[in-house]
Amino acid sequence: MTILEADRLSISFGGVRAIDGVSIAIESGQVFSIIGPNGSGKTTLFNLVSGIYTPNDGNVRLGGETVTGLTPDRLARRGLSRTFQNLQIFSRMSVLENVMVGRHRHEHTGILAELLHWPSVTRQNEATREAARMVLGRVGLAEAADRPAASLAYGALKRLEIARALASEPKLLLLDEPAAGCNAVETQEIDRVIRSIVKDGTTVVLVEHDMRLVMNISDRVHVLASGRTLAEGTPDEVRSNPAVIEAYLGVHGSQEAAHALD
Repeated sequence: MTILEADRLSISFGGVRAIDGVSIAIESGQVFSIIGPNGSGKTTLFNLVSGIYTPNDGNVRLGGETVTGLTPDRLARRGLSRTFQNLQIFSRMSVLENVMVGRHRHEHTGILAELLHWPSVTRQNEATREAARMVLGRVGLAEAADRPAASLAYGALKRLEIARALASEPKLLLLDEPAAGCNAVETQEIDRVIRSIVKDGTTVVLVEHDMRLVMNISDRVHVLASGRTLAEGTPDEVRSNPAVIEAYLGVHGSQEAAHALD
């Protein structure tokens, strides 16, 4: 089943066509990666799909329903969640509290109930806390739950951001460069987390520069260049595509991609 479709999306900024007629179709249960040179439009495409930008042209469908122009909070209620390229962690809150923030769409008590400390608020808070602990276990951070978020190493912070996105229980999770700045060990942890997420039934869309990670974990790879689609296919098809090698991977990158399974 196709969970996400983008049909001929386009958007311009100051006369510059940042995304120009890009179409994608993502099947449930896949890891679908979007790659390309810096400035190729990867994050802009993410922003269009996740409701941060509204396209000048084209449509977005989630689970077969048109969602073009819906705000991120409304998309979250429909099962789409995302992380950002730059860390968005609440450093003064605990690791657990950061993940609890991501549960907001599952909470239903109002301001009056909070002010009056109704029993329903206590029950809801406990349910949120327990769900957040379970999510932390999925990303290997259960033992760090009560630590300040600021005390975590960089790679753990990356996994914490994924955990917060997972807390909303998305059907579709968009990860914007989850391994950026990570060392080899931290990248392996990100790889493990993504595989676990997909195994549990969540579809993942990935923007990433680490070609070993992309080629190891992806079912489909979509290549952008200058805001347009350059190629799409399996990892094997993409890493051997002459146009992709010339425009993006280069000799070194193509060798890295070719040896991704080594």
